Amino acid sequence: MSSKVSPLAPTNVPTLPELAGVRLATAAAGIRYKNRTDVLLVALDPGTSVAGVFTTSKCPSAPVEWCRDNLKGGTARVLVVNSGNANAFTGKTGRKATTLTASIAAKATGCKPAEVFLASTGVIGEPLDATKFEGVLGTLAETAQPGGWLDAAKAIMTTDTFPKVATKTVKLGKAKVTINGMAKGAGMIAPDMATMLSFIFTDAPLSASCLQALLKAGVADTFNAVTIDGDTSTSDTLLAFATGAAAKNGAPKISRASDPRLTAFVKAFNAVLADLAEQVARDGEGARKLVEIIVDGAVSKASARKIALSIANSPLVKTAIAGEDANWGRVVMAVGKAGEPADRDKLSIAFNGIRVAKAGARDPSYDEKEVSAAMKQPEIQIKVGLGLGKGRDRVLTCDLTKEYVAINGDYRS
Repeated sequence: MSSKVSPLAPTNVPTLPELAGVRLATAAAGIRYKNRTDVLLVALDPGTSVAGVFTTSKCPSAPVEWCRDNLKGGTARVLVVNSGNANAFTGKTGRKATTLTASIAAKATGCKPAEVFLASTGVIGEPLDATKFEGVLGTLAETAQPGGWLDAAKAIMTTDTFPKVATKTVKLGKAKVTINGMAKGAGMIAPDMATMLSFIFTDAPLSASCLQALLKAGVADTFNAVTIDGDTSTSDTLLAFATGAAAKNGAPKISRASDPRLTAFVKAFNAVLADLAEQVARDGEGARKLVEIIVDGAVSKASARKIALSIANSPLVKTAIAGEDANWGRVVMAVGKAGEPADRDKLSIAFNGIRVAKAGARDPSYDEKEVSAAMKQPEIQIKVGLGLGKGRDRVLTCDLTKEYVAINGDYRS
């Protein structure tokens, strides 16, 4: 957690409403940090359905493996999140830590370990002392309250400079349902069917299979379209919980993601995911500029995505943006190396709506002063036209600054 808040942080932080069936509490367990909260417990009412997507890393953390196993049951009663230690690359010790943590949480809340979901974030390779949860989780279970969403988001931060929360309220049938979400992430961000750590809660009565389908579809153009540094974490976890409490107010029970009654809900659900994903991009380690990359005219959406990510993950492109230099040559480089269909002589490039390259060469109307002024803005859009087809996609990233190197150069110190 940095004391210096990102200049790209949202100016308005929403107040998340209470959500029936969800109670939260935080504590300082001394996992790694001193004088700050580092453990979050979320107690969920019986009958809460759960869905999740996780990192595709071949070296996943112990909590990721624990959650994957428990997801098969489809129900959840407790979520425990700690910051400061990722419990990743910790071997048998890591697996024992997850078992002990879940056992303590289950005892504290009166549920089965199979209904406990875990997430850890922080340093990789250091054993997690799960005995530090003894007593702490019991107290949290007793004191958990319906409010405190911002405190919860703060407790799961590591190098984040601000807590990330989002909310939407929408009608399902004749009843009002709420969707609340929180996320953490600032570095080691290049999700692949996963989202750093993010947790979504709703009181809508959705089955686990329905929620899973919505989640899998929802991350494709939100969290999976964000990259900070091209590095996919060992711990990426996105869990969604549906308490079903709105059923008593008349919300219909939904078992299929294709149910037409879900149209408005899906739009709101995806909006929460998109909001949180953008906040992660805004909090990229050392970031000073939010960068939106749009690629159109590709042979397919998938091809456009690969090219957009090639641009977004290029250190040369990102450092040029940090230096406020509209260096389209680096964009051309990133397009060319992506391994996707591209025609140099059809390529066009624009920075913040100002076209700098056209038909494979510098635009005849190029004005250095105009472009330089545009590059001083805190939000930069790079638009690339390939002129080959109808494929289009969008990716969010940030610039690469000296502070990113400083943060990651002594992360374990």
